[in-house]
Amino acid sequence: MRIAVMGAGSVGGYLGGMLARGGHDVSLIARGEHLAAIRQRGLRVVRDAGEFTVRCAATDSPADVGPVELVLLTVKT
Repeated sequence: MRIAVMGAGSVGGYLGGMLARGGHDVSLIARGEHLAAIRQRGLRVVRDAGEFTVRCAATDSPADVGPVELVLLTVKT
């Protein structure tokens, strides 16, 4: 499934990371230093059961993502 996560912070990052780890095609929409870190080192998810890193497409422009089957809107506002 192609999934876009708008707002890849703590909640969006966790959900996107778990979905990517499960084999889905996840695109993360983030900004600033967080976007740069995801692009450079991947998305690192830390939880009680351990931690892992996934590689996902990451952008600051939703138009770059293209058509998806599911959008998770996980922004603060």
